[in-house]
Amino acid sequence: MATIAAPERIEALEAPARRTPKRSWKNLILPTYTKLVIAYLLVPIAVMILYSFNANTAANASAPKVSFRWQGFTFDWWRQWNGVPDLTSALWNSLLIAVLSTIVATILGTMIALALVRYRFRGSGTLEVVMFLNIAAPEIVLGAALLSFFVLINFQQGLLSIFVAHVMFNIAFVAIVVRARLSGFNREIEEAAQDLYADAVQTFIKVTLPLIWPGILAGALLAFALSIDDFVTTNFVAGQTVTFPLWVYGAVKVGIPPQVFVMGTAIFLAGVVIAFANVGSSRRKGRAMVQAETEDSA
Repeated sequence: MATIAAPERIEALEAPARRTPKRSWKNLILPTYTKLVIAYLLVPIAVMILYSFNANTAANASAPKVSFRWQGFTFDWWRQWNGVPDLTSALWNSLLIAVLSTIVATILGTMIALALVRYRFRGSGTLEVVMFLNIAAPEIVLGAALLSFFVLINFQQGLLSIFVAHVMFNIAFVAIVVRARLSGFNREIEEAAQDLYADAVQTFIKVTLPLIWPGILAGALLAFALSIDDFVTTNFVAGQTVTFPLWVYGAVKVGIPPQVFVMGTAIFLAGVVIAFANVGSSRRKGRAMVQAETEDSA
């Protein structure tokens, strides 16, 4: 009497034996290299965060020196984040300049990107070359050129000169980022909005701006990061004004207080929170668009 084999037995007999490929040492090169690069980028930040909690008994108002010998965990330096008045003033100067220059550079850079992508005008090629030269030129060249210009026109050096300099070198970065976002933009969406009796302003606010907003936000974040940590250009045009990078550079000669690590950690964490919020918002918008398309097709 013939027996009927179980389906699992038949599949086992018919399926060919799978051979596990041997892993060569060459397959480990890319993962190892990637891990080393990530460690190279993250280790200094981790050290900064760690030593903002170091109970440094030698750090005080009279001797503002950081110790790299671990002396215990403490929140004292976070509670005394404004314990060094000059450092706190320098931080506020950097934040004020970074916020204002980012807003102005983002508006102007977005307008330039829209003009370059959508319109043909005389001088557009020269404008593109100037933007790329602005990005490619060394900061020391930009700083020296701006200093010479300010001296030539007798422009007072201080917060205003730093603001003008930061807007100047940030415009190109914002324009390049926003232009990349606009390169794949479908103009038919705007035409559909205008067919539904939306004027140019309504079309831009309700259609164009939401679609290019991720590029604008990315350009703004890049401009803020470049502004708040700029040293070379700021050193040329600051005059008697002291920003956070300039203060830290001067304090290196005598000793860095732990509050520098606290402020650096706070700025880094704020950037991380904004970046994750941007990613989460983009994903939610993407899921909402997919769901809307699914409902429309159904």
